[in-house]
Amino acid sequence: MGQNCLQCMKYLLFIFNLIFWLGGCGILGVGVWLVVTQGNFVTLSSSFPSLTVANFFIAAGSVIMIVGFLGCLGAVIENRCLLLSFFVVLLVIFLLEMIVGILFLCCQDAINSYAKEELKNGLQFYNTSGNIGLTNGWDIVQTDFRCCGVINYNDWFNVLNGTKVPNSCCFKLVSNCSSMPDTWWTDPCYDKVIAWLKENIVAVCIFGLCIPVLQILGLISSLVMYCQLVKAEKQYS
Repeated sequence: MGQNCLQCMKYLLFIFNLIFWLGGCGILGVGVWLVVTQGNFVTLSSSFPSLTVANFFIAAGSVIMIVGFLGCLGAVIENRCLLLSFFVVLLVIFLLEMIVGILFLCCQDAINSYAKEELKNGLQFYNTSGNIGLTNGWDIVQTDFRCCGVINYNDWFNVLNGTKVPNSCCFKLVSNCSSMPDTWWTDPCYDKVIAWLKENIVAVCIFGLCIPVLQILGLISSLVMYCQLVKAEKQYS
């Protein structure tokens, strides 16, 4: 019975971590693709230019691949050390996610203020060399959400010669619309995006909960298999 349980946990943990590893490969691939095709795709902080969405995907994908590899190898060769390493690393990641989530809930006002300021500072990278991803990102957001600037269209004045905005701010695509205030969207993009997230809060929450649920399943599976290996070794000895 114990041997059957061990084999069952072995295959479940292997499949779980194989999917985990493949997901990491996919995320890493997206990050590399963004770097190659989009340059510095959306600089998240003007204070740290290297903190981009592309680099975030690369870092996250690499970590997920390493964790998935530890779990897969530990399950296949039934190695207690690798299983314990997998458990510890996954537990640390899970705890860090919980800490970040709690801080986000407790400091929303401060985070909103910081995010607005950083986004405004990041406008300086618009339409500059190596930042085609950021430029395309702003154009897509302003076109789809029918908004202009982070707080309002004045945010663009320090970037585009004082009286102009990007063409994506125009709801009337006429000649020289970027210099005609009566053709610009007036709603702030930050508030429009936050409102959209609140309207889709159920989908956002489901996506956010899937990650820790999968991590908890991984933690339980690795711990159960580790205990089964310890029990089996004691029986054989």
